Amino acid sequence: MSLPLRPLTRWHGDVLALLAGAATPLAFAPFELYPVAFMALALLFLCWQGITARRALLRGGLFGIGMFGVGVTWIFISIHEYGYVNLALSLFLTALFVLVLSCFPALCGWLAVRLSRSRRLSAPWLGVVLVYPAAWVLLEWVRGWFLTGFPWLNVGYSQIDAPLAGLAPVLGVYGVSYFVALTAALLVAAFVNGGREIRGGYLTAGVALWLVGALLGKIDWTRPLDETLSVSLVQGNVPQEIKWRPSMREPTVELYTRLSSAYWDSDLIVWPETAIPMFYGQALPYLRGLEDLAREHGAEMLVGLVYQAPDSPAYYNTMVAVGGEPGMYHKDHLVPFTEYLPFSSLLRAVVDFMDVPMSDFSKGGHDQPPLRVAGQKVGVSICYEDAFGEEVIRALPEATLLVNVSNDAWFGGSIAPPQHLQIARMRALETGRYLLRATNTGITAIIDPRGKLAAVAPQFKETVLSATVEPMEGATPYVRLGNIPIVLLSAMILAGMGLRRRAGKR
Repeated sequence: MSLPLRPLTRWHGDVLALLAGAATPLAFAPFELYPVAFMALALLFLCWQGITARRALLRGGLFGIGMFGVGVTWIFISIHEYGYVNLALSLFLTALFVLVLSCFPALCGWLAVRLSRSRRLSAPWLGVVLVYPAAWVLLEWVRGWFLTGFPWLNVGYSQIDAPLAGLAPVLGVYGVSYFVALTAALLVAAFVNGGREIRGGYLTAGVALWLVGALLGKIDWTRPLDETLSVSLVQGNVPQEIKWRPSMREPTVELYTRLSSAYWDSDLIVWPETAIPMFYGQALPYLRGLEDLAREHGAEMLVGLVYQAPDSPAYYNTMVAVGGEPGMYHKDHLVPFTEYLPFSSLLRAVVDFMDVPMSDFSKGGHDQPPLRVAGQKVGVSICYEDAFGEEVIRALPEATLLVNVSNDAWFGGSIAPPQHLQIARMRALETGRYLLRATNTGITAIIDPRGKLAAVAPQFKETVLSATVEPMEGATPYVRLGNIPIVLLSAMILAGMGLRRRAGKR
């Protein structure tokens, strides 16, 4: 059954898909032009009309090359400038990274076009409205766990300040992505389908989605405990290129101690990821001094360093509780090819041949309980662990406060730190908790339970961000159910359309 749309020529459709993908990062921080997200997807969906599934595969891939080629090529800075990989290999690895990520929208195009065409549908555009959003979200979700996952630039993040953000505490970021894609599908169906009544129906449905999001955004899913907490987040701004030099160990600890000295009246002081650039055993004299200072002033601390277990080669990216109840959190979701080497038995020779610097951290484990700090149970995440909502909610609803520490100095002055902050804001909104984000060079911030920035420190400056926050209790629907509802819904839609398509061939 042909759709009531003259297909774009091959050349025009291919270029339009590439340009739509390249424009998509404008929807995210630091640009935050959130309408671009559903407009770009609408153009992509338009490019998938009247073509073969194989051509849709190509156009989806071109969209992905544009999207990730513009949106995440800051990875080059990490590889080349701070990973000390030579220029040619850095360019190759960055291009390979973009191409791998582009496979997901490519597969989405192939799947969407194959399943949306069914002779058994009462209206041909119904397949587009049903299948395209489900396929898009399911492939985003797969990208979020395949080979440990890279959920950066999920389109739901772009809506953190839009009405659709109200869906986040219910369905999480993937649910927001689903409704962004559904808005795009409804726009395409409305403006290219003949018939005023049908067009009006699609537009009305789109407006209704946004009203639902806005109304849900007014609900308080969690409630504050009858107490407040004074917090101080220390941003040392230590340049990445000198951070791990042995000569910088003592000056770095002295820097963070000096910056903290005016804030010992805080209930909780947080130093960022590996703020102490040494192993736990080497840092013990400094930690004992911090312990004495903290106890003297009635403060407690969370401090980042590297922990190596006694009589064990294993070492961890760790946050240590200081000044109160002893406790540690070891990073569990490691960054592949940076903090560990996946498939090491197969790839070790290749990495050694290419002379790529590589750490070999161990995983902390899924079952780590919240840390007990400053009278609160705190859910801790390190670096890009906060990009995985399904992992952050493991500490909930027990945790009354979330803390994320990072070292975004790896990305320089690129768009990566604002994107990372936007991701952290989504975690606060999904969970209905304050999230304290302490980073080495920025962007250090305090985020309220609605995902709004309560306080932000300037980037690339030695500073301390201090504020009063409210520990929260209760659980949002997302905390209770995670990604299961939206993933199950998407999978059921695609499975149902697949069965209809098979039945239509008989």
